[in-house]
Amino acid sequence: MFYPPLSGDRYINPLTDFGFKRLFGSEPNKNILIDFLNVILPPQHRVQDLTYHSTENLGNTPLDRKAIFDLYCQSEKGEKFIVEMQKAKHNYFKDRSIYYASFPIQEQAQQGNWNYKLNPVYTIGILDFVFDEDKDDDSFLHIVELKDQDCKVFYEKLKFIYLELPKFQKSIDQLSNHFEKWLFLLKHLPDLDEPPLALQENVFLQLFEVAQIAKFSQAEREAYENSLKYYRDMNGVIETARDEGKEEGRQEGRQEGLEEGKAIAKLEMARKLLDVLDDEAISQVSGLSVAEIAKLRNV
Repeated sequence: MFYPPLSGDRYINPLTDFGFKRLFGSEPNKNILIDFLNVILPPQHRVQDLTYHSTENLGNTPLDRKAIFDLYCQSEKGEKFIVEMQKAKHNYFKDRSIYYASFPIQEQAQQGNWNYKLNPVYTIGILDFVFDEDKDDDSFLHIVELKDQDCKVFYEKLKFIYLELPKFQKSIDQLSNHFEKWLFLLKHLPDLDEPPLALQENVFLQLFEVAQIAKFSQAEREAYENSLKYYRDMNGVIETARDEGKEEGRQEGRQEGLEEGKAIAKLEMARKLLDVLDDEAISQVSGLSVAEIAKLRNV
């Protein structure tokens, strides 16, 4: 049975939690994720097949903090991939990437006589924001490795790959390769009414088929609409809180100093989000710690 999409769009927004996992996180459609991974991975680590793992990773003891990934999978050769969609700016996103990467590293430990040989670990971040330090850099793909003082790769089996989507500005007529087509789809899929001629490749045609909202069940439609509403509300609230927080911070900062003004702006933004987001989400957006957010709630 077909249902008209409540959002008015024909295709889902892949930047929502539901949309991202719908396209990339299901076993029947794993070739879509494989194709995406292969456009950003080095040639020696191209994926032929993969297996999905649980996205919830626990620490070594009950007291350890757990990690919940958007997607976590392993290739047929043993490489491990964490794929994260980050919608809002996070001051400590790089720190979180390092922390998350430690889980697939530690889980490779073997009991008994073990030589410490590890399989490669990749953390891939699809970002709907731009790092502050990259605002003047036109590059939207960043591949980060461990290097020594001479910029020689020290350890090649740990890589962090970041895609800054807002920097990609090409139109459909300007796309020149498969990688650019992927970036265009991630940014513009819900804006399309039908598959453009330039995107009528097999893997993209499958993606368009999977992404059709009208083919969702009633439960799937409701789940997607809730995810889309949260995405839109969060973007709107964050933008408003950021603007208002900056203005209040600037006003007080003129009297109390620039750095203190920035700190005040973070607090003002966090206060405006207390009734909308949970502590973890507010921490990601504002740059304050979860403990600091908890104190604000008790004031």
